[in-house]
Amino acid sequence: MTTLYYVLLVLHLVGWAIVLGGVLATMRERTLPRGALHGILTALVTGVLMVGLASSGAADVGEPDNTKIAVKLLVAVVVTALVVQGARKPAKVTNGLLGAIAGLTALNVAIAVLWR
Repeated sequence: MTTLYYVLLVLHLVGWAIVLGGVLATMRERTLPRGALHGILTALVTGVLMVGLASSGAADVGEPDNTKIAVKLLVAVVVTALVVQGARKPAKVTNGLLGAIAGLTALNVAIAVLWR
C-alpha cells in the first residue's frame, strides 16, 4: 500500500502542476486552460485517497496532521469552485480569477512543503 500511496502522490502533484502551469500559461488570453478542471479534480481526489491510506495505517508513511490536511482541503475546495465557475462561464474569466487560482494553488503547495 505504500507504493500505492506514492503513486497517488505523483498524480496529486501532476494535478496541481496542470492547474498552476495551465493558468500561468493562459493568463494573457484570459481563458481557463482546458485541463484545469481535470487537474484540480485529480489533485482533490488523490489527496483525499492519500489521507485515507495514511490515516488507516495501510501505508507506512506516518499519521497525517489533521489540521494541515483541513487547511489544504479548504484551499483545494476553493480552487475547485473557482475552476468550475470559470469552466461554466468562460466569458466571465478575468485576470483576477486566474490570479486567484494560481495564488491559491501556490499557497497549497507552500503549505504542503513548509508546514512541519
